[in-house]
Amino acid sequence: MSRSAIAATLLCALLPLSGCVTKSREYHGYIADEAQPTDMEPGIDTRATVLARLGSPSTKSIFDDNTWYYMTVQQETFAFYKPKVTARTITGIRFNEGDVVEELLEYDIKDGRVLTYASRETPTLGRQLTFLEQLLGSIGNVALPATRESTPGNPTGRN
Repeated sequence: MSRSAIAATLLCALLPLSGCVTKSREYHGYIADEAQPTDMEPGIDTRATVLARLGSPSTKSIFDDNTWYYMTVQQETFAFYKPKVTARTITGIRFNEGDVVEELLEYDIKDGRVLTYASRETPTLGRQLTFLEQLLGSIGNVALPATRESTPGNPTGRN
């Protein structure tokens, strides 16, 4: 075979693998079209103008309806690895009692923290059955067929 034929064969063999090493970028959450959540001005904008300029919030505060949050997350995925969060912005807009923007709260990826869950398990009453005990434990525990008899063996249904 000539060198050009070998090179063409190698190129054709490696071409499908090139799709595995590309980096993809995904955006989740609020994507700003014209106005950014940080463009809102305290004391000037109202709940209605925020809704008209930004649209519905990503979420509202659980404890207080007067705080709206607009969240955006950017993730990058390289080949077959898990996606990695590269940017996160959360803008909170707090309204006062007159529905006027009172304060802007800005958070980014540095403000987040990873929560670790307790690895302990809550003990339950009873004992732990092995797989074999679970499998063989149901032998002989057969339910009676469903009938209209009030007492088993009484076909008339009278006591």
